[in-house]
Amino acid sequence: MGKLYIVPTPIGNLEDITFRAIRVLKEVDLILAEDTRTSGKLLHHYEIGTNMQSHHMHNEHKMVDGIIRRLEAGENIALISDAGTPAISDPGFLLTRACVQNNIEVECLPGATAFVPALVNSGLPNDKFVFEGFLPVKKGRQTRLTLLAEESRTIIFYESPHKLVKTLGQLVTYFGADRQISVSREISKMYEETIRGTVSEVLDHFTANPPKGEIVMVLAGKK
Repeated sequence: MGKLYIVPTPIGNLEDITFRAIRVLKEVDLILAEDTRTSGKLLHHYEIGTNMQSHHMHNEHKMVDGIIRRLEAGENIALISDAGTPAISDPGFLLTRACVQNNIEVECLPGATAFVPALVNSGLPNDKFVFEGFLPVKKGRQTRLTLLAEESRTIIFYESPHKLVKTLGQLVTYFGADRQISVSREISKMYEETIRGTVSEVLDHFTANPPKGEIVMVLAGKK
């Protein structure tokens, strides 16, 4: 019986990978990558010659059974995403669940994920928090925001740059203009920045300065 390794990859700076992750990626029989072109750059940088296969949100349902058969046949397989830890707002849950159901060993390596540095850097309470990932695009979005408006713990969201201003406007509506928020973008990259203040203040900032890059919003809970 083989083993599935869940391997976090850098969210920006290529140095943010562990020695263990590099060793595992070199030793496994196959790497499942969200985008082989993106992951190819990382593998080339660390001289990793392991074969890759595409595994993303559009094909993961079809691939699970075949991967399980390969693991049962004794192959060791690593799963990576474009950046960060697989299954955190990225493919990985379906395959991990299938391995657990089939008594195949799963080993998840510790490593990079975007929301942890954003939370710690926010200055907001981090002893208790809620990770929401991406909000529903349409159906259920208002319902979710209404429920979260009563949440007392710090709330973490992921957002795309072209939707950030609209989402901040919705946070003003549902959480109030004076709720504290911290927005981090391009974590670990050259143009990394964190903007803190009230939701209204941060909305004004990004309205005047259209954002680029990956974004994490950390919102204070209700007092």
